[in-house]
Amino acid sequence: MSGHLLLAGGGHSHALVLRRWAMQPQQRPRGLITLVNRHSTALYSGMVPGLIAGRYSRDEVAIDLRQLADQAGVILVVAEITGLDLRRRRLQLADRPALAFDQLSLDVGAISRESNESQQAIKPLEPALAYLQTQDAKRSKKEGPFRILGAGLAGVEVALALRQRWPQRPLQLIARSDHPHPNLRRALEVAQIDRLVGSNLSSDGPGLRCTGSRAPSWLERAGLPVDAQGRVQTDSSLQVIGHPFVFASGDCAVIRSSPRPPSGVWAVRAAGPLARNLEASSQGKPLQRWRPQRRALQLLGGADRNGQPTAWALWGRWLVGPHPLLWRWKQRIDRRFMERFQLQGSMRTRSEGGDAMLCRGCAAKLPAAPLETALSAAGLAHLGSAPEDAAQLTADPAGEGSGILQSVDGFPALVSDPWLNGRLTALHASSDLWACGATVQSAQAVITLPRADAGVQQWLLSQTLAGLRAALEEQGAALIGGHTLEARDSAPTDGSPSLGVQVVLTVNSAPTPRPWPKRGLQAGDVLLLSRALGTGVLFAASMAGATRPEDLDSALAQMTNSQHTMVERLRRFERSHPGELHAATDITGFGLLGHLGEMLGPPSSDDHRLQLQLDGAAIPALPGAFALLEAGHSSSLAPANRRAWSLLDGTGAQPAAVALNLGAIPTGSSKHRALLELLVDPQTCGPLLLAVGPALAEALLRDPQTDWQQIGTASPG
Repeated sequence: MSGHLLLAGGGHSHALVLRRWAMQPQQRPRGLITLVNRHSTALYSGMVPGLIAGRYSRDEVAIDLRQLADQAGVILVVAEITGLDLRRRRLQLADRPALAFDQLSLDVGAISRESNESQQAIKPLEPALAYLQTQDAKRSKKEGPFRILGAGLAGVEVALALRQRWPQRPLQLIARSDHPHPNLRRALEVAQIDRLVGSNLSSDGPGLRCTGSRAPSWLERAGLPVDAQGRVQTDSSLQVIGHPFVFASGDCAVIRSSPRPPSGVWAVRAAGPLARNLEASSQGKPLQRWRPQRRALQLLGGADRNGQPTAWALWGRWLVGPHPLLWRWKQRIDRRFMERFQLQGSMRTRSEGGDAMLCRGCAAKLPAAPLETALSAAGLAHLGSAPEDAAQLTADPAGEGSGILQSVDGFPALVSDPWLNGRLTALHASSDLWACGATVQSAQAVITLPRADAGVQQWLLSQTLAGLRAALEEQGAALIGGHTLEARDSAPTDGSPSLGVQVVLTVNSAPTPRPWPKRGLQAGDVLLLSRALGTGVLFAASMAGATRPEDLDSALAQMTNSQHTMVERLRRFERSHPGELHAATDITGFGLLGHLGEMLGPPSSDDHRLQLQLDGAAIPALPGAFALLEAGHSSSLAPANRRAWSLLDGTGAQPAAVALNLGAIPTGSSKHRALLELLVDPQTCGPLLLAVGPALAEALLRDPQTDWQQIGTASPG
């Protein structure tokens, strides 16, 4: 396809390029742009030692790439890069199809050099930070020494940061030569960090390896020109030598005519030339040459005898410090850099008319009230008053109750990654069959693509189909056909063209014996929920830049996890407890309370003679969801869903259909209001909800392979 610019890696250069395009959208190259990174955030290297020391929180040092890409109209793909096919122009990824590109820009950082040592490598940073958290429990003097291999600037700074993190634990800095600088040696002595010199020292036991870095080996395997450290060699325009369609910057690259050691300083300063040349290349204009300065000032953080922060300034061979004013200077520089990424919320939070942006995913569902009115006017009132999750198409000729079930579902793109959106749509549609105890056997899709260049449409369609297949085939199901349409409105102006994709999926089951009904609650039933709530508010708040990246990551991790294995296991438990599973549904657009109302049926039904007791403290919420609800965030569908709060209100002598036990939550408090909002929060790829007898409930709650949570019971009204 033509016009697809692929940014591989979320390093400092690429982050600043995205910021430029978010702030100056007229500079953004036309066409499709995709950023691929192993995480949804990028850690600012200048503040990582302070993070290790405990002076900064993770939020303070992390650049939110998802929000930044969203603001720049760029697709974000969170995946591990495993290779590069230059001939076919494909970037190879772990656990998903390769991405085709027209132009490629590399900013994938560096990794620690391979070694026979047993210590954890300092790079990539995320695993190293996770490793340090596992060591936090061993911070006393009684523990064995923690070793830092390498006495370069990185090793010294990490060692000093670890002393602030662990004031008592023995620390050893293992040097292979007579390093570091005498001033830094004195700092190590003051910090009571043993410096051991020698090439035959044992490096067994816990520790970090800070012995130098190299570029990822897949760059060299791809056939790119590299130096001795595996860094991709470019000319002064940052084009890779011999490959004019590839650019490179940051720690993974080096200008052949002006070699410099890897440093965040040069990665930051390369961002401007890289952005201008990517823009010029997309327009067929001449590229600009860039010659980086010969030396860069480095500021090294540490602490004095009293644990107060201090720093050194390094310029070539000159070392000045330590001094607290240098630390304040370093801190000011670092914080100013991070402030550059604090744009004013998402640029997609308001429509042209000034109204709040409407939510995507299942929150784009038509509210219940107009839906029921329309069904009634069309003579289909029974579909609204007694809805089922799936329709039975065929009956078992043997009369044993087996049949084929069918359901349909879909929504506008929830995320910019079309592969991931395809997977989410397939899992969401499948849950209607799972709620009936059925196995998905086949599916057909209707995919509406935005008006765009034919190459863009082809790429969006292929990625969407691949995502659908990924979710279906792991269930043993097949995508057997479908239909494509082109939207007749203009392409979306609020982000990447991928947000203009809409998918509707019809799913069919294998022959299913005794499908689980939606209604059939009995007194004494236990209500079980399969996963946490909160996807609606998390995605709604993310459009305002209010959702923490790790919370959105947690939500997506839950949503992309198929529940078909849980259903298969539940079927086995059901066979050992016959007649104990009385009702089931999945929680989607109308929220937990709305779908509980569907399980109860209309007020005149027998089920409404029961009263459901909900334990507010037991209802699970995704990380961050409850805090966002307390802060007043909500999905655009939530106001319509609040009509389900009527189930909580009694009418005189008649008790409420659903009694909400608040426990320690004060009535009328912000926590109470947040809980009420959680009950009507629309869910995409939401949980399954069961009403089962006590014996089956006990067996499921004891099952170590599933995570059912008891949220309430049913009792006589």
